[in-house]
Amino acid sequence: MDRGDMPMPTPPNSTMSTNDNMTSMQMSFFWGKDVVVLFRGWPDNNLGMYILALFFVFFLGFAVEVLSASPRVLKTTGVFSSLSQAGAYAIRMALAYLVMLSVMSFNLGIFIVAVAGHGVGHFLVNFRKPAAAQTNSLTLDPKV
Repeated sequence: MDRGDMPMPTPPNSTMSTNDNMTSMQMSFFWGKDVVVLFRGWPDNNLGMYILALFFVFFLGFAVEVLSASPRVLKTTGVFSSLSQAGAYAIRMALAYLVMLSVMSFNLGIFIVAVAGHGVGHFLVNFRKPAAAQTNSLTLDPKV
């Protein structure tokens, strides 16, 4: 018997045994509501929960962009200021990692809404900046 024909033994503490009812991880993009996003059993092949997951991932991407544009308090160098900035950064990074883990489900719907959330958030943050800068320049312009 050739070694190529022999089944590979499963290590004793392996989670890859054939007796477990674990699903294999998808390794290529696919469409559909049959996906696991962040937590086992969610959205649980339910169309309504899948749509909720899409909104949730969109909001996460949007929130990452909005938090990345939050004003920094640079004038004060106190401990409270540094801690608040570090806390805001930690929250932003946690949300960014949740978006990344959601996209790792390889579901095209999740991928599209994650990118759309980042895009809409970036657009809204940068749309406000030029308008605010133009308002400030008009009030400071002595020719007006």
